[in-house]
Amino acid sequence: MDEYRSNGRRPVSRLLLLYGVAILMLLVPFLFWHGTWFGRTLSNKEMEEYLSSESNPRKTQHALVQISERLAKGPTGDAKRWYPAIERLATHSAPEIRAIVAWLMGQDNKSEEFHRGLSVLVQDSDPLVRRNAALALVRFEDIKGKTELSAMLHPYKIRAPRGGTLAFRLKEDDSVNPGTLLARIQVGERELYEVRSPLPGFFGTRLAEEGKRIAVGEEILVLSPAEEQVWEALRALYLVGQAEDLPDVERFAGRAPHMSDRIRQQALQTINAIKQRGVTSAGK
Repeated sequence: MDEYRSNGRRPVSRLLLLYGVAILMLLVPFLFWHGTWFGRTLSNKEMEEYLSSESNPRKTQHALVQISERLAKGPTGDAKRWYPAIERLATHSAPEIRAIVAWLMGQDNKSEEFHRGLSVLVQDSDPLVRRNAALALVRFEDIKGKTELSAMLHPYKIRAPRGGTLAFRLKEDDSVNPGTLLARIQVGERELYEVRSPLPGFFGTRLAEEGKRIAVGEEILVLSPAEEQVWEALRALYLVGQAEDLPDVERFAGRAPHMSDRIRQQALQTINAIKQRGVTSAGK
């Protein structure tokens, strides 16, 4: 198959470029906070201020959006002047910022600094950060995030961050976004803890009984994956997937809940690419 190099595993740059364009068009709106618009062009002085603002994540996000627009035209010197700031933001306290940084680092797959940063972010405590890092690593022809790519095809279990009495806020199959309120936990007489979704998807099976007391770390519900995350994972596995990934991919080759026909088509293409890679490798 001429889409792959002679080692039978690594894709050519053309496919990586197409994959990068797909992330640019489809993942960016998915990551940026809903209802936010950063159309105003920032001066260099404002960029420096916003990128160093630990107390105002929205300003930092505004600056990162501006850098992404410049990187979309190619990693020019103008964009590269901000690379040290981007690297520092990989440890920002807000997971929303780290998620954007992970995506942003994937836009320049020639940067060794970004490659090293993504290798750390793919182990982040926040699932959205890990997934963005895993997708970005594919542009570096790096399969360190393949376990996370497979996880994107599976339901995600939400655990109770606090102990107390549980009250769900949504019903099964309701659509959720990052930050959507899933449940509340009555910790004490006057303390109410909100459980919010770390990922997009669909409210799935309840694993704990409403109105009952739960313990810290107890599994309380399952989130079914969102279509965009499944689509991105299938696209990535098209490039780096191996035989052990086939069972996960094959689950989407038919009619899957909440998924459109493009998911089925992409799953079939990914299955064929993985199998072809196996044939090429076996023939060496």
